[in-house]
Amino acid sequence: MSSSDIFQSEVLGTMVLVLLGGGVCAAVNLKRSKAFAAGWVAIAFGWGFAVLTGAYIAQSSGAHLNPAVTLALAMKGGKGATPWSDVPVYLGSEMLGAMLGAVLVWLVYYAQFQVTLREPDVVEMKNANPGPVHGVFFTSPEVRKPLLNFLTEVIATFVLILAILTQGLVKDVDGTVGLGKMGALITALVVVGIGLSLGGPTGYAINPVRDLGPRIIHAVLPLPNKGGSDWSYAWVPVVGPMAGAAIAAGVYNLAWG
Repeated sequence: MSSSDIFQSEVLGTMVLVLLGGGVCAAVNLKRSKAFAAGWVAIAFGWGFAVLTGAYIAQSSGAHLNPAVTLALAMKGGKGATPWSDVPVYLGSEMLGAMLGAVLVWLVYYAQFQVTLREPDVVEMKNANPGPVHGVFFTSPEVRKPLLNFLTEVIATFVLILAILTQGLVKDVDGTVGLGKMGALITALVVVGIGLSLGGPTGYAINPVRDLGPRIIHAVLPLPNKGGSDWSYAWVPVVGPMAGAAIAAGVYNLAWG
């Protein structure tokens, strides 16, 4: 598969993943949204459907959509491992797609952002870090204990990656290995399960670009009274998922490689 094919597929798939995932967070958290205050279950299922849709769109590139998945598939032993030479293309594509998805969330919910961020209580706390709409763009913990938060992201991503590696990856005719149609459905349900069971402490990034890309967009968007982008925490949802993926790939290679 050519680099341009990977780029196109992963950009579009990751863009839709973040558009729908960030979109459900916006729908639940922003005032004057019809889904306002719908709750955590709506967010967990919304992210699951976001993964499913993005994975179907990016079938031709193996539907990585996540640097943690790319790392694990590169570390995976035996035939079908992602070539290390393709890893930079995957990572760059995923990052760009995540940033574009965050911009689209902003455009779709532009009116709701304006209403929510001009509420008197928000104006009063406009210098807060993280800001009042941070959950739409990036994760932050309910209890800020960086090492424990890091461990949560490691464990949650370990579950995701081990589920992907053990369910049976599909090899396309051009040699690309990734999730097939049934694998995408299973992975989406795993993401819902992780959100419901393990997402409470940190908001379950389990995907570095899902957090970092939109965090960058939050920092540059002209949102009124948006507060800070919580850069002091930003390493946790990037390093944690990558560490969890590496551990999962190592366990898989030892047990089944």
